[in-house]
Amino acid sequence: MTTELKSARKGPENADSVIVFLHGYGADGADLLGLADPLAPHLPGTAFYAPDAPEPCANNPAGYQWFPIPWMDGSTEAQARESMGRSIELLNDFLDKVLTDEGLTADRMVVIGFSQGTMMALHVLPRRSREVAGIVGFSGRLLVPELLESEAKVKPPVLLIHGDADPVVPFADMKLAGDALQGAGFTVYGHVMNGTGHGISPDGLSVALGFLKERLGK
Repeated sequence: MTTELKSARKGPENADSVIVFLHGYGADGADLLGLADPLAPHLPGTAFYAPDAPEPCANNPAGYQWFPIPWMDGSTEAQARESMGRSIELLNDFLDKVLTDEGLTADRMVVIGFSQGTMMALHVLPRRSREVAGIVGFSGRLLVPELLESEAKVKPPVLLIHGDADPVVPFADMKLAGDALQGAGFTVYGHVMNGTGHGISPDGLSVALGFLKERLGK
């Protein structure tokens, strides 16, 4: 059983900020770490991490999953909950280790999720004891929104970005997440990637960069 998340790192040796990418279902860390290349010139002094989720993906054994998806892979709801619980624990440990290794505090970290990675980011980060500088969620959804207000310990600003032609995670989930986050007292920003499916468009990445620069003081 996985005891810690494996991750590659890009960036300077003595970083003053850190960005963590959380990939989607069936992908891996390298799938998102490539985004560090266009972002890094605009974010000097930033280190980038992109861990692999802890489980081989049921539908794509070459990739990984944070938790199984019953209607896609035949798993049970109980299996999905159990897997997500393990992933939450491992992700919390990973984030703590990154901050320790980099010698940084949580307010120098932004977490960027895509699809299932967004679901993890929006679930985990509000329930940590120390507030990160921000969360960017691409093409995802907010899980158990009814629990957010009572369980949130911190409320970092959130940027939600979603394609209006997404065939995998419905575009309507962006508004559902935004409404629930705002209702729980979060500051929420949004950007619609017009004509974009389940992916990240250049304009979406540009909006994310603006948010990153503002939140990390770059």
